Amino acid sequence: MAKSLRSKWKRKMRAEKRKKNAPKELARLKQALNLDKKGEAAMTDVQEIATVVPADKIKKTDVDMAEAEGDDGKMDMDSKRNKATLLDENGQYPAWMSQRQAKKLKGKRMAKKGGKGKKKGIAW
Repeated sequence: MAKSLRSKWKRKMRAEKRKKNAPKELARLKQALNLDKKGEAAMTDVQEIATVVPADKIKKTDVDMAEAEGDDGKMDMDSKRNKATLLDENGQYPAWMSQRQAKKLKGKRMAKKGGKGKKKGIAW
């Protein structure tokens, strides 16, 4: 595929555009990576927008916060949800569960309870 005259022309024009924009792009890249005497990137523009904090300081604070909370790395989950049926205290399924999954679980629950589950097929 991609052998039509139109696609060949478009490829040719994109290549010419890349040639034309290459010097500007290179200048912009050099400006973005403008290194000062220390070898670190100039953060003057970034500092106007956001607060710049050294990486080692961030790592120390993250470790300190985890120790203070006593967090085991577990997520905060809704503890009022039944693990077997996945129903919460109001009888609602989780938001991520599809209608089909909820219906299937309800059928299993009804069959286990002893009530009539919904039968598949034609009833003669």
